[in-house]
Amino acid sequence: QVQLVESGGGLVQPGGSLRLSCVASGITFRINAMGWYRQAPGNQRELVARITRDGSTNYADSVKGRFTISRANAKNTADLQMNSLEPEDTAVYYCNAEIPGSQVWGKGTLVTVSS
Repeated sequence: QVQLVESGGGLVQPGGSLRLSCVASGITFRINAMGWYRQAPGNQRELVARITRDGSTNYADSVKGRFTISRANAKNTADLQMNSLEPEDTAVYYCNAEIPGSQVWGKGTLVTVSS
């Protein structure tokens, strides 16, 4: 089993920055890619950023140039640095881990961008 715990959400003004962190525990050697997804009220959950074990990344078009995902395999962590935040970034952000045949989700952390 793999467990994920997110931290770092909160309230920030437009144009501000936040850093989200995800720590994995359990049978972490089974984890292939890790990612961050988000879900705003009334919307479906969507991919924000994803990083593979060898460091390859992909981003949603809406966050390219503003968000950066990083991963420390030795520490079993995946962070999301979010800059130039916009009200449209307001959502619950979920950490995700891909393991063979399955996916694991964290409980989510709320990010609110508002003045």
